[in-house]
Amino acid sequence: MKLTACETFVVANPPPGFGGRYFVFVKLETDSGLVGYGEVYSPALGPAVIEQAVHDVARRHLIGHDPSRIELMWRRVYGSGYTLRPDPTLVGVLSGLEMACWDIVGKELDRPVHALLGGRVRDRLRAYTYLYPTPEDTADVYTDADLAAERAAEAVASGFTAVKFDPAGPYTVFDGHQPGLDDLRRTEDMVRAVRDAVGDRADLLIGTHGQFTAAGAIRLARRIERYDPLWFEEPTQPNEVADMAAVARATSIPIATGERLTTMGEFATVVQQRAAAIVQPNLGRCGGILTGLKIAAIAEANGVQVAPHLYNGPIIGAANIQLAACIPNFLVLEGIGTWSGFHAELVRGGIAFDRGYVTVPSGPGLGVELDEDLARAHPYSDGGRPGDLHLQMGSDPVR
Repeated sequence: MKLTACETFVVANPPPGFGGRYFVFVKLETDSGLVGYGEVYSPALGPAVIEQAVHDVARRHLIGHDPSRIELMWRRVYGSGYTLRPDPTLVGVLSGLEMACWDIVGKELDRPVHALLGGRVRDRLRAYTYLYPTPEDTADVYTDADLAAERAAEAVASGFTAVKFDPAGPYTVFDGHQPGLDDLRRTEDMVRAVRDAVGDRADLLIGTHGQFTAAGAIRLARRIERYDPLWFEEPTQPNEVADMAAVARATSIPIATGERLTTMGEFATVVQQRAAAIVQPNLGRCGGILTGLKIAAIAEANGVQVAPHLYNGPIIGAANIQLAACIPNFLVLEGIGTWSGFHAELVRGGIAFDRGYVTVPSGPGLGVELDEDLARAHPYSDGGRPGDLHLQMGSDPVR
């Protein structure tokens, strides 16, 4: 079996737009008629550039080759152009293509990907969601403690046993910084209100986005320790591993990180320096499914748990499920709400979600198929605003 063609889909994510402004899907075709789907997470460049990169990498390293030789393909792409280092754009592209190869191999063997990675160790996966706004809100769920508490209680009533929110204020290209008194107050107020609303029925996942210096993150952590969060996410910039380790030593809250890391080498550094108790690989950026398995093994050997990251479309979500099903140190799975709406419509086969848990699929490959007609019906256009990327950071200092 040989790969014969590559196609990309840049799909606009309609309102409310949770998961990003657009999704970049890839499709690989084979001479046997099988196709595989993947998804790229590389938000630092415009999607048209990412599409070109996908086709360039596929033409150089995949077309005409056997999709089952995944490790060999990975090494050739990663080392192309005399690199052999964690380039987030190249590895993001590689991740999506690698994911599609696994989908093909699973379909050829009529087995789910998790069966090819050692087999599932659990039949269902605990999931969490962000606290998201709704059209009828009269306040901002991201800053209003009472509304956040109300939304958290609703999530727990629907079956979730963990909720995530980002109370620490805006993040910018000038981070890290010291939290202001308003940041400290708002964060503590919101964490207190959510804890009071859910009691001991749900874990609290406190998200930041590398916003603070180590000293600033420690100040913030001390304000919220009494509410027993399950994690404090990305308290410092992701590349400042020594600083993150200093935060980890100074707080009883487990540190989580990984959505912006790429390759097992970067995760290994985090684990080796005891900078985090929980790692969060995004399979559309970290290097793909096999790299995700290697990251999980490094984490397992060091007593660290894995919580796959998802702020993307449903193909990465499906890949996360395949990985999570077969690793013993899985903790919790990120989802976009209840895995419904446009995310569910984009894939045939669907993701079985019920009261806070995802059922591990038994279908071949990734267990889902991209609805290509729907994807083509929602093309993304930046409207002449090239600054509109998948995710945006503030361009000015916070104070």
